[in-house]
Amino acid sequence: MSRGVGGHQRAYRGFTDDWLTPPEIIAALGPFDLDPCASEPMPWPTASTMWTKADDGLAREWFGRVWLNPPYGPETGRWLKRLADHGTGTALIFARTETAMFHDHVWQRATAVLFLRGRLHFHYPSGERASFNAGAPSVLVAYGARDAQALRAGPKGKIVTIGEAASPHPLTGAPR
Repeated sequence: MSRGVGGHQRAYRGFTDDWLTPPEIIAALGPFDLDPCASEPMPWPTASTMWTKADDGLAREWFGRVWLNPPYGPETGRWLKRLADHGTGTALIFARTETAMFHDHVWQRATAVLFLRGRLHFHYPSGERASFNAGAPSVLVAYGARDAQALRAGPKGKIVTIGEAASPHPLTGAPR
């Protein structure tokens, strides 16, 4: 994990990994049916059903369209794999495109990604916006055509289509 100055990665090293999605992202992409790793307390809804750490979202059966802002750190890959296996939903993770997790569960399995413009300011469980940015670039990862389409209408950034929804090569007509 990077240790960017002022970034919330430092907080991961012993303080908290509970960083809330900015509400404007949920508003732009929602509604979602399930958030399997919501905060407790949660000052705004991220999905119609929200499970906290006490509910053990990895051990439960997922349903519908999933919103996933997983705990950042060593367990992120397990959550992302679970969303890729589920096949319908959107995740918010760091744009660590070189990692095994990204190669295994994003490049090989996602439908589209949106590289967000600028660095996010996450929020504390109180709802207060962190005064410092995330310390690294973030990406929204969509699984399924509906979620890929939501990225196109969502926050500002650059979309890359990588899965089944990819358009054919303009010269050869072959899949990309």
